[in-house]
Amino acid sequence: MVTACAAGLVAAEHRFTSTWKAPGTAPLNFAGKRVAALVITTDDSLRMSAEAALAREITARGPKGVAAYTLIPREELTDKDKARGWFERSAVEGVVAMRIVGVDKTTSYSAVVWSSGYYGNFWDYYGTGWATVTPIGKGRVDTTLAVETLLFRVSDATLLWASISETTNPKDAGTFMKGLVDTVVKELQKQGLVRKAPK
Repeated sequence: MVTACAAGLVAAEHRFTSTWKAPGTAPLNFAGKRVAALVITTDDSLRMSAEAALAREITARGPKGVAAYTLIPREELTDKDKARGWFERSAVEGVVAMRIVGVDKTTSYSAVVWSSGYYGNFWDYYGTGWATVTPIGKGRVDTTLAVETLLFRVSDATLLWASISETTNPKDAGTFMKGLVDTVVKELQKQGLVRKAPK
């Protein structure tokens, strides 16, 4: 889905539109502990590359990031009971889960649109304008992806942190996920939810 929506003319920028932290959550110390990177998508290639990227970003900040695809067989991935067993047997203490929750497309019109084609002549516009009620000029289509990111503690399955981030006009799936996971893990670090081990 991301690949199909990746066309765009404006550089992608990741921004948080909403974040939440469980009340009373003290700074966590996942340093040296296994934290799984889980990306929920039916696109296996995207899932594996994104989980690998997320695991690398987690590891760079202290915990031992591990891609979920290396823990759970593909045929058992969507079975929550079987997946739970794999996480527990692998001594995973935290899970960072990401999932695309929305795709929004909007068309932007600029001076280029109104200075070309049937817009350039009133009579051409008049005839076309009455023939349709929707603009048919060559506007730029902006694609915005909304992604939720959740941090769970595995021992009691508690949700510790959640966010919704938006990215407009991602260049391609790989670049999109690499930039997004970097942004997300930096935010987790800023919130004190992941931190490096003391030297």
